[in-house]
Amino acid sequence: MKKILFAATLALSLLSCRENKPKNKPVIENAVDNAESSISSIAKSGYSRGGNLVESIYDELLKNDKALQDLDKRITDINSETNTVINEYTSIIDKSENYYHDAKNLTGSITDSIAKKEIEKEIQNSADKYNIKNQNIKDLIKKTKANQSAIYNQYTVFKIRKTLPEIEKYQNAHPLKTDHLDQFINKQNKLLEELKKLK
Repeated sequence: MKKILFAATLALSLLSCRENKPKNKPVIENAVDNAESSISSIAKSGYSRGGNLVESIYDELLKNDKALQDLDKRITDINSETNTVINEYTSIIDKSENYYHDAKNLTGSITDSIAKKEIEKEIQNSADKYNIKNQNIKDLIKKTKANQSAIYNQYTVFKIRKTLPEIEKYQNAHPLKTDHLDQFINKQNKLLEELKKLK
């Protein structure tokens, strides 16, 4: 009786240990697999940045590289600062240009043709003076925007170059062989031959 009771207790304890045993998840050792995991969990949560694998792999590289994190922060900061600096100037320029536009539109309501021509000339003279006075500022704004675009382009090139070795590492870790495809095609062909013989 004791032996039966002992055996039953042992069996129950083994079963309970097996049920509580944590399931081992496969270890993901490269940025590509980690990036794919991130994309899939993001997609399940309903949020996605477009699922760009280059960006996702780069984000994985960022996690463990202080120098990359610093570069990314500086680029993000300079982009934000560029927009702030440009907005300071363009808001003033835009307000002036909007004024001249509205003033010209308002002259349409003037019925006295002589007064209308005089005021249109005054508006145009003022607008021309303002444009000449601020041409250098406009040129510098264009240069600032061109630099912003160049920084974005160069950083994109850098990200692609930085992630190319990761995708190549992934490809080498997952070599493609024809075995399974060959076997499957044979299976398809057999079914196809069988179907051809059916009448």
